[in-house]
Amino acid sequence: MTDDSKRTDSGIVVRPLYTADDLAGWDAAAQLGTPGAPPYTRGVYPTMYRGKLWTMRQYAGFGSAASTNERFKFLLEAGQTGLSCAFDLPTQMGYDSDHPRSEGEVGKVGVAIDSIDDMRTLLGGLPLDKVSTSMTINSTAAILLLMYELVAEEQGVPASAISGTIQNDLLKEYIARGTYVYPPKPSMRVITNIFEYCSQHVPKWNTISISGYHIREAGSTAVQEIAFTIANGIAYVEAAIAAGLDVDDFAPRLSFFWNAHNNFFEEVAKFRASRRIWYRLMTERFGAKKESSKLLRFHTQTGGSTLTAQQPETNIVRVAVQSMAAVMGGTQSLHTNGYDEALSLPTERAARIALRTQQVIGYESGIVDTPDPLAGSYFVETLTDEVERLAWEYIQRIDEMGGAVEAIEAGFQQDEIMEAAYAYAKSIDDDERVIVGVNKFKVENEPEPDVFPIDPLLEKGQKERLGAFKANRDLALVQTRLDDVKAAARGTQNVLYPMKEALRANATLGEVSDALREVFGVYTPR
Repeated sequence: MTDDSKRTDSGIVVRPLYTADDLAGWDAAAQLGTPGAPPYTRGVYPTMYRGKLWTMRQYAGFGSAASTNERFKFLLEAGQTGLSCAFDLPTQMGYDSDHPRSEGEVGKVGVAIDSIDDMRTLLGGLPLDKVSTSMTINSTAAILLLMYELVAEEQGVPASAISGTIQNDLLKEYIARGTYVYPPKPSMRVITNIFEYCSQHVPKWNTISISGYHIREAGSTAVQEIAFTIANGIAYVEAAIAAGLDVDDFAPRLSFFWNAHNNFFEEVAKFRASRRIWYRLMTERFGAKKESSKLLRFHTQTGGSTLTAQQPETNIVRVAVQSMAAVMGGTQSLHTNGYDEALSLPTERAARIALRTQQVIGYESGIVDTPDPLAGSYFVETLTDEVERLAWEYIQRIDEMGGAVEAIEAGFQQDEIMEAAYAYAKSIDDDERVIVGVNKFKVENEPEPDVFPIDPLLEKGQKERLGAFKANRDLALVQTRLDDVKAAARGTQNVLYPMKEALRANATLGEVSDALREVFGVYTPR
């Protein structure tokens, strides 16, 4: 009788023992290859971390542009090798800080960016030609990218020299996260416009970070995370090709964004399987010729939803386990969460410990000394194959529904995630799953931890700065440039060109978003 009492987070049964028999008839050459060679199971580069460690990032976005700039500089001085910026909800939703819907949310979960003046402050004194910047922004991604480009130009750094990533993944917003503005079809148009614009003007920029992170945060399993995300990736590639782009012109700048959770071996298997799936899709379905078009390069962030407010220092261990899984799985970039993020924005102490966690793994652990050190493990290879098989089943079901957009409109992914999230929560409530400090190993009367302070005058100051910015500009020119944006949106031209000119004329993020809202409308979920 099979013992199925042990299962991964995706419900895959973990047997009591794995032996060579589990890989009998297994074609190692076809399934593994070598690092840097098809099908890229073992990593996208031949030497992986022997030559260069992953980019170490810490997410930062603290109220005002000035305070976020200070945190950026603190992290760079601490040894961080890339910047990662969080934006507040009004910025994500395309509202200026003085909009009625922004009240109470300005600067709360990230930095408020209303204008190019805010972007100048955010990036002041930073070496934009040397540091890459990841921006977690979706509906307003084009606006923030163009502001970044304009500020770089002012600093004497050409667009061809700046590097970074915009998340720009709207499909997962409809599935899991909710910071959408426009309906799916015009959103897909803006995304493909970004692909085209960057291929011509900002060649080092990753034009999309196709994100499973938020799908996982919403409660999906590891299998659902990669399956739904890769299905979204298929939709983006198809949309770009339908818009007349050649797959090899934009595919090399596509990137992915995965979550790292606590089930160590399933997470490693997930990362390895995702590369293999993408390689086969780009080769067989889309006929990509460039090898760089077939590489699934990804950023990883440790799991925010796994952090506990109870005994928060325990989160340091969780983050270390998740980080090692990401490195063992071959990530290109890594963000480690602060141990206090279940309570507040990370304090400087928490951010430093999170960064030190990456540095200890990179410089002291020895696990970076050889690519894919778990290759050939009976358990890991069996698990990688099973994760891949189950992910392909989901991808096929979504294909049969007409693709990711049609499946989202039917609520398929949302319903699957809801069921998985319910099952996970119930397993904790029923004590079938142990969460240390939550349903076992509790501590009574925990001391109150230090939390990141929120400035009560932040919103008032941001509104005052925005008011001064709006008062000191040529309003007629701004309106003319916004009319150009609307005209482009009604037609078929790339909307980024008139958007850039509107921002150069000192239109705000909210004003440019409103111009597009007027033409595209807004999305209302079913």
